[in-house]
Amino acid sequence: MTGDRMRRVNEAMREVLSAAITSELKDPRVGFVTVTAVETSQDLRHARVFVSVLGNPGERRRSLQALDNAHGYLQRRLAGELRLKHTPTLEFAYDDSAERGFRIAALLEREEQR
Repeated sequence: MTGDRMRRVNEAMREVLSAAITSELKDPRVGFVTVTAVETSQDLRHARVFVSVLGNPGERRRSLQALDNAHGYLQRRLAGELRLKHTPTLEFAYDDSAERGFRIAALLEREEQR
């Protein structure tokens, strides 16, 4: 599959999953979750969904656990929205890029104050 098509598939999956997680999941363990990216394997059998979760490490862990429990529902939503030969198996991973960005910004600010 070409890189451009993979990018479009990943973005379409990100949009569908983001909408489903924020408006359809009723699990109280799912906190403030943002789908930041989706990386799909070349054969479209597996997809790693990167999410950012607002809260402490315990809330993050509970939110990821709730998303893992809801993966069947989310896969059905993908199958209904996207026309793909195979609906990928979803794996959720925490995306700590925002956290790292804040940490770097704080370090740079502290260095400037010296």
